[in-house]
Amino acid sequence: MSLQSFTRAITLTVTCFSVLLSTYSFAQASQTRVIKDEQGLFHIDTTPKRIVALEYSFVDALAAVGVSPVGVADDKDIERVIPQVRALIKPWQSVGMRSQPSLEAIAELKPDLIIADAERHATVYQDLSSIAPTLLLMSRGESYQENLESSQKIGVAVNRSEAMAARIQQHKEIMAAHSKSFKQTDTVQFAVVTDKGMWLHGPNSYAGGVLTTLGLNGPALPKHDKAYLEVSFEQLLKINPDWLLLGPYKPHTVFDDWQSKPLSKMLTVSKQQQAIKVSPQLWSLNRGMLAAEGIAQNLSTILLDK
Repeated sequence: MSLQSFTRAITLTVTCFSVLLSTYSFAQASQTRVIKDEQGLFHIDTTPKRIVALEYSFVDALAAVGVSPVGVADDKDIERVIPQVRALIKPWQSVGMRSQPSLEAIAELKPDLIIADAERHATVYQDLSSIAPTLLLMSRGESYQENLESSQKIGVAVNRSEAMAARIQQHKEIMAAHSKSFKQTDTVQFAVVTDKGMWLHGPNSYAGGVLTTLGLNGPALPKHDKAYLEVSFEQLLKINPDWLLLGPYKPHTVFDDWQSKPLSKMLTVSKQQQAIKVSPQLWSLNRGMLAAEGIAQNLSTILLDK
């Protein structure tokens, strides 16, 4: 069976399972659910219908179980949400920037649940909570495995716990199927790059965790505790990955400037033409199951078609 047929079969199974779950009685739907979030214990005894999501990874999780948020902090650009997610949810109202969402715009939507990021929105948590019950989760700094845990918590919050567990299991099977297709011994490194610098995403980052799950090896990096490592040209030359997947946030980046350096020809990615531009929205911004599956598909195109 082809990977595409395998994925379709799993999706059909999960869809049927989700339909069965939707027949749960009202009494079951109204049971109080308790979630451990970054603020403490979050209690909810309703099935929220008007949800505002203040990070892309939360939108990904909602889309994975067919729940459409009414509002999203989309940085005023819907294309920052990846197509795989947009295809599964209804149009939403923008509530502004993720870094500083509009409380007024959120309140106007009359939400019955807000999902906020513990790093970005802790300072406005009380303001958000005065508008609607607010679930505070990690997003920006979480790893791939932590993202799956957050997705399950979101599933509980929207009363789709079993459907989310099934979708996570489907996701793991999809990723395992992709990993079997990769026979790479080359090292693969993802980096965000701008006109100001380059940041390698290490094993503890979301993208690094996806690569590890797919059985791909990264190059040896200097010891550090952070998920992201800013590097100079000289450091990149020393690390020297076999593949460098670049998520550019500017049309012209420092990596373009580094091409003029005489030693740039010593980089393996230059010798083998294996410095490849990829979507930063897919690889870095969205951080969810749908994003990870998109990354796996992207890697199949890059590595298997070489």
